[in-house]
Amino acid sequence: MTTKPPSLSPEMLVPRLGDSLVQKGHIREEDLQKALTYQQKQVAQGKTCLLGQALVELKLLKQSVLDQVVTEQIIQLRNALQMVNRSLEQRVQQRTAELQSALERLSELSQLKANFVSNISHELRTPLTHVKGYIALMLSESLGPITSEQQHALKISKQSTTRLEGLIDDLIMFSLASRGELSLKLEAVDISRMATMSVKSIEQKARDRGVSVQTILDKDLPHIQADPQKVAWALGQLLDNAVKFTSSGGRVALGVQRETANLVIISVSDTGIGIPPNRVGEIFEPFHQLDPSSTRRYGGTGIGLSLVRQIVEAHGSVLEVISADGKGSTFKFPLLVIPEEKAENE
Repeated sequence: MTTKPPSLSPEMLVPRLGDSLVQKGHIREEDLQKALTYQQKQVAQGKTCLLGQALVELKLLKQSVLDQVVTEQIIQLRNALQMVNRSLEQRVQQRTAELQSALERLSELSQLKANFVSNISHELRTPLTHVKGYIALMLSESLGPITSEQQHALKISKQSTTRLEGLIDDLIMFSLASRGELSLKLEAVDISRMATMSVKSIEQKARDRGVSVQTILDKDLPHIQADPQKVAWALGQLLDNAVKFTSSGGRVALGVQRETANLVIISVSDTGIGIPPNRVGEIFEPFHQLDPSSTRRYGGTGIGLSLVRQIVEAHGSVLEVISADGKGSTFKFPLLVIPEEKAENE
């Protein structure tokens, strides 16, 4: 048998009506129990019966009194709801203001950090130039003859100053990117030649670590539209990281494949230590190391990948990371192809 759904009634909106009627003195506790028993019997017979209706039918309460109490209860509930809504709105406004203030403070701190990095980097350049100059003079023996041991020491010092100069340039580029001042000089780039040169520049470091490095290039690759200096820097950084995090006997590959008529995909893959899936996002945080301990095996400033991603995104592209802990990593991104006739003109 299908039970007919109860018709809507204001009483349905009022919780604990019986208790309220007893508290207000409209009925006694015994009357409430009688009405509840009567209501249960009616429901057992398949009839719809609300508590107020039971009280009226048993002549324990007048309909006018029931309507008045129900109305009062509904008004009280509405007022309580309005107060809760006002309180909620105030809390939301307060939280929104707090979050806005925190975001502004975070933006301000980020700007201060970028300015600090930029200022310090520029200040370091002047003394470094002097150091490089004197090392070059001593190596050329312009300041007097030197022994073979001294020459060896000076060559190591020269290599260190070159590396330090590179780190300073990276910091300056990072500060520019942080301020939104990372400008691009787009031109037609021979990506095959750039990939080959990038691998050649890392070969010695790879050999020293016992890591093989190679290029995997499609035939007749077209020119791409990019800033050659910044893309070359990004490839160098990705290759350097791949070699650094790959153990002896491992492999690193720089690949360039034609994806569509308008895109090529550039990828750097390795068989290194990989990245845990839940920590992939951390590698793009500037000045952050997955291993922050003082005894960590791998050095670096922690800004390389952050800059690589900003360079890739400045080209309107997206840097994708595919990695698994202990199973190596692949970093890849697409770049636009320049139509052949335009490339020839350029």
